[in-house]
Amino acid sequence: MSVFEQINQTSSQAVDKGEEFLKKSHEYYRLKIFQQLTSSVSLLVKAVVVGAFILVGLLFLAISAAIGIGKALGSVSLGYLIVGAIFILISVLFYMFRSKINNKVIASLSKTFFD
Repeated sequence: MSVFEQINQTSSQAVDKGEEFLKKSHEYYRLKIFQQLTSSVSLLVKAVVVGAFILVGLLFLAISAAIGIGKALGSVSLGYLIVGAIFILISVLFYMFRSKINNKVIASLSKTFFD
């Protein structure tokens, strides 16, 4: 076997190994993308379901609190006004601390996605 045949054989083997590596890398990234997508969709669905139940519960609590405060003050509309003001105050606080909240959410999600 001549030197040129050995070089040809070695380069053919290198090409085969390179193609095999590309195929395996492609399969790996497809699986990784699938894992990330299913994880994201699962997280989103859970957040929507839990958020919906929390929202309904908060709605009932707010209505009952407004009625209770209104009866205590003698004016139901004043009770609704106070509960509305509390919600606005909470919203302003969330807005003021939004960057800290975002950083915590991003930090917790990055642990999930970059394992």
